[in-house]
Amino acid sequence: METLRSRKALEEYIRELKTQGKTIGFAPTMGALHQGHLSLYEKSHAENDCTISSIFVNPTQFNNPEDLEKYPRTEADDLAKLSACGWVDAVYLPTAADLYGTSVQSEPYDFGALGTVMEGSSRPGHFDGVATVVKKLFEQVQPDRAYFGEKDYQQLAIIRQLVLRENLPVKIIAVPTKREADGLAMSSRNMRLGQAGRAAAPIIYRTLQQVNDWFRVVSIPEIEDRVKKIFEDLPGMQLEYFVIADEATLQKTDFIYPEKSYRAFIVVVVEGVRLIDNMHLD
Repeated sequence: METLRSRKALEEYIRELKTQGKTIGFAPTMGALHQGHLSLYEKSHAENDCTISSIFVNPTQFNNPEDLEKYPRTEADDLAKLSACGWVDAVYLPTAADLYGTSVQSEPYDFGALGTVMEGSSRPGHFDGVATVVKKLFEQVQPDRAYFGEKDYQQLAIIRQLVLRENLPVKIIAVPTKREADGLAMSSRNMRLGQAGRAAAPIIYRTLQQVNDWFRVVSIPEIEDRVKKIFEDLPGMQLEYFVIADEATLQKTDFIYPEKSYRAFIVVVVEGVRLIDNMHLD
């Protein structure tokens, strides 16, 4: 596995791949890698001649400086995992200057209603930062396909919209959420949980399973009340939001139309750690 620690090194690597006519699969990360990340590379490896990872903790997508400060940085462990999995041909570790030059700030984007609900409302400026860094990475890596997990489903929708609006020559591939044996969605943030918080956190997934059971037989307002009740009774947990939304538009719905697809979105703060999850509703 090649380790590319500068934009210049990446450009030379990409130039050689393009000369050879090889297809490139890519999945950008912020490190603290887990099996969910590796599942992206497994799929990319099966569909492309070359798979590239990137690791960069992007400061412009953090609206909370404390969250940026606490974000886990585990480069040595990450590189070992990428090398051992056998699915990654190269990893790009850019500096802020490689991506942003001398001005580390996000570009303003208007994703309409997609960007103003849920995470867009809770984390102002977050998706501007995500779109800015993803576009810069796409321009430098020049992938044919890029892979993103469904755990961050709204982010996936934003990136699809970005590619469409900017006419970027890359196909976005969604990969199902990878879960721990007890159902907790794999996330880099999970390592910040203490023993008690980690033991309690799977209630988030179990709640989504219950929502799926209630869906189409219980009204949405009643489902919302039941979900709120679950977390009111749990110490050390705070429900930030729960939404049932149209899967295409991500707009909250209070009524179920048979011809549309829906997804439940939830954010719960556990021991000060913000955990996000979602589930397609059958």
